[in-house]
Amino acid sequence: MEDFLEVVDKEGKVLSLAPKSLIHKNPSMLHKVVHVIVFNSKGEILLQKRSYHKDVVVEKWNTSVEGHVMPGESLFAAAKRKLFEELGILTDSIFFLFTYIFSNDFESELVYTYFTVHDGPFNFNRKEVREIAFWRIDDIQKQLKTDIFTDSFRQEFINYLHICIYSGFNLNLYVTENKEGLPF
Repeated sequence: MEDFLEVVDKEGKVLSLAPKSLIHKNPSMLHKVVHVIVFNSKGEILLQKRSYHKDVVVEKWNTSVEGHVMPGESLFAAAKRKLFEELGILTDSIFFLFTYIFSNDFESELVYTYFTVHDGPFNFNRKEVREIAFWRIDDIQKQLKTDIFTDSFRQEFINYLHICIYSGFNLNLYVTENKEGLPF
């Protein structure tokens, strides 16, 4: 049976339900997704190389975790579910960063980006992910104009730089104020 997803407006208000296959062929049908950026204790970002089994942008480096929000599912629950499904991480230490709209020729996503810190081990889903690796921020910046990243990761990383690095947003202070500290 095919999955249905919520079609939403720019604020995330549900307008209708539609089959995933229809949503992925119609960029006018905005739908919710979660991304989770996984940092390690050195402040590096875990990236995943998309599997050959994926429908689009195979063999490209992408954000640590991404996935659709199922009808009626909370954003936090979706982020937690996708962390476990894709990387085998089970944690409640997931923090919201920002939201944005990503659009291309075949779909439009209302992306809710979260982050967590995890050094491993990882038990990643080989149907979803070909390989994983931690990347230093400056190494990602050096490769950003090449064709090795997905367009959605490129946009997300630029958003991360502007919101969390260039603006002076301190992830460590943010998490400390929420009762936990980051090791970097």
